[in-house]
This record gives sequence, structure tokens and C-alpha cells, in this order.
Amino acid sequence: MEEWGYPSQSDASCAVALVVAELAANAVRHGRVPGRDFGLRLALDRAAGLVRVEVADAATAKRPPAAPPSSAPEGESGRGLLLVDALAVRWGSAPRHPLGKTVWAEMPV
Repeated sequence: MEEWGYPSQSDASCAVALVVAELAANAVRHGRVPGRDFGLRLALDRAAGLVRVEVADAATAKRPPAAPPSSAPEGESGRGLLLVDALAVRWGSAPRHPLGKTVWAEMPV
């Protein structure tokens, strides 16, 4: 983000870092396939004012829900996609070939 002109302490950088952390944590927790890692890609669309975060993993069968799930207020987990949904303009997932999926989020900058 700094290379694109967004200092590490800026709102845009902090929001993107949070979304990267949540999607990467989900890939490790829910998308892990032994012997395979996850991939991360960030892309800046200056014209649209968006950063696209993509996290790809090898688990084809486990896709995120279409909408963030509700979680118990006292629960220790289950809020990651709520944060992604709140911070992103839009987010979703797509199959990745030959296997796996990519979960993506588009963030305003």
C-alpha cells in the first residue's frame, strides 16, 4: 500500500490490512489442504479508487456463505466476514482452476 502512496497508518492501509488478515486466516482455518499453501494478490485500480484483495486456497468444497453469518456476541470467532462485509464495497468468491477457490474483496481507497 505504501508503494501506491497510502502510508501504513492511513485508514485505507489499515482497512486493507484487516481484510487481508481476515481472508488469510479463513484460508488457513477453512481452506487448508495438506501440502498446499494459500496465495495472496493485491491490485490497485486508481480510476475506480479500489484495491482488490484476493486470497486463493486449494479447498474447492468449502466456500464462504453468500452473506456474512451472524455470530453469538460472546463467541470467540465468527466475525471475520462481518468485518469484510462492513469494510468492502463488495466481496465474494470464485472457483479457481484446476482446484480451489479465490475469495476476494474490493476496498475503497
